[in-house]
Amino acid sequence: MLPARRTASVRFIFFTVVLDVLGFGLLIPVAPALVQGLLNGGAGGTEAQAAPYFGLLTATFAGMAFVFAPVMGALSDRFGRRPVLLCALFGSAVDYFAMAVSPTLWFLFLTRAINGISGSTISVCNASIADVTTPDKRAAAFGMLGAAFGLGFVLGPLMGGVLAAPSIEVPLIGWTYHGDIRYPFFAAGALTMVNWAYGMFVLPESLPREKRARFSLGRANPIRVFAGVGKYPLVAGLAAALFLMNLAQFGLHATWVLYTGHRYGWSPLGVGLSLAFVGVSAAIVQGGLARKIIPALGAGVVGEKRAVLLGGGIGVLAYIGYGLATEGWMIFAIITLASVGGVAQPAFQALITRAVRGDEQGSIQGAITGANSIAQIGGPLIAASVLAVFIAEHPPFDLPGASFLVAAVLAAMGLAVAAWAMKRFSVVPGEGAEPLVVGEPM
Repeated sequence: MLPARRTASVRFIFFTVVLDVLGFGLLIPVAPALVQGLLNGGAGGTEAQAAPYFGLLTATFAGMAFVFAPVMGALSDRFGRRPVLLCALFGSAVDYFAMAVSPTLWFLFLTRAINGISGSTISVCNASIADVTTPDKRAAAFGMLGAAFGLGFVLGPLMGGVLAAPSIEVPLIGWTYHGDIRYPFFAAGALTMVNWAYGMFVLPESLPREKRARFSLGRANPIRVFAGVGKYPLVAGLAAALFLMNLAQFGLHATWVLYTGHRYGWSPLGVGLSLAFVGVSAAIVQGGLARKIIPALGAGVVGEKRAVLLGGGIGVLAYIGYGLATEGWMIFAIITLASVGGVAQPAFQALITRAVRGDEQGSIQGAITGANSIAQIGGPLIAASVLAVFIAEHPPFDLPGASFLVAAVLAAMGLAVAAWAMKRFSVVPGEGAEPLVVGEPM
């Protein structure tokens, strides 16, 4: 591919990831409120009533994305990256607009299921980057995608909170902005449609016809990604640990808005500010401090193992803090602590890549991503169910942060599994390159 076309492809993928995450982030502060407003035939309901529905809504999106991500990847191998990406972007834009005007709860579930299909394009974006970069430039290109993710997550929740704010006084000009919880959905649709139009004009096809593969159901099977993990005992143990920790993390994501609104009275703007703070804190740790902290803990494998234990332990303490914090300002202090725990994520990845042969890195990473997707289904269901019970009018006992304490237990179990696996199994040096450091918020 000519350099100009390669640059156009990489630039488009960067903006696609930014806008995809930004569009998703726009909805975080307001989606629970929309669910709450659609309860009881549109008459509205309480946070406790909305919690299980929102958990199921989050799991629906994640489940469809898990099933259809390999399908989208296989279709792009057969028909090319460009048509699959453009169709998916157009579908996502239309779906955001449909969400904005959702008249009923079942209609909202339908739109999220469709969005889970059209939004499962990260595998196609990764494949496009691999198509147009040489192996020695690939790590930098994937690092750019990590930066795009961070940028989108910082801007999205903040913009969503501002757009949904009931009123904001604009200084100097004396104008008051009046928002609505549906405005972020329209904004997400508009941004995605702009990106689709941009791609129609500038995105070249990155996969030559001679390199395309036949579409087969076997290659589109999401369960297939788990094949081969068992022959690496350390990787299997670390994958199980990551699964438990991700159950905790995705449960936190699904209950954050309802919990902070119920306990601290936070508005969508307050939630957006807190999530933007999460994104900035995570970017500081993942983008710079992790590269200094992990080597400082010890050379090579020793430092990575210690980083897993340190980061995992901090994560457990952070979940306990979220569950017990009595004032909203305390949450920001805990977020700062939790961000330091992010050193565990790149350490996990480093240990896994060390233990895997170079020609199997892709398949093993696919399995890790698949387990992560399943956690994204189960975590919200568990946490939302617990939250609904403990913020109801008559809870078993007064513990509104019970869902975060359950997350602490899950994270502690994951930490124990990781410690056992690292002690029981040795790291067999593989041929893999340096891992990409892309951390999940919180």
